[in-house]
Amino acid sequence: MTSEDWVEHRRAGDRELLGWVRPHGDDVVAVDRLGRDASAPGDWLAAEEALEDRGLGWLADLWELELDDGTVARVRLVEVDPTRIVVKADDLGSVDVPLTTWTLPFPAPPALRPFAGDAGRLDGLPG
Repeated sequence: MTSEDWVEHRRAGDRELLGWVRPHGDDVVAVDRLGRDASAPGDWLAAEEALEDRGLGWLADLWELELDDGTVARVRLVEVDPTRIVVKADDLGSVDVPLTTWTLPFPAPPALRPFAGDAGRLDGLPG
């Protein structure tokens, strides 16, 4: 959950939430939609620029989730809000497979990270 001292930063055109700006001593830090720092401590303008530069497109990328048993699942983000993050197993757009989802806390835990495998391979392995 976000803190009361986090200030929303929204895109000018459509007012879509890009993240937050939070205090950090005498400076501020940009925080992305997953609740992770998106800039080093600095001034307000630099934090806003970091969020504008990042945008929202990265949320549609392929992700990986390290499960409790140590295996890694290829996942897509389904829901991202300041109370929880829901991911689903990457089913490659199939409509006839069971839906497997995981609900994660906000901010996102380190177990959720950008996909590191070969996205062009179904098994996700390198090369």
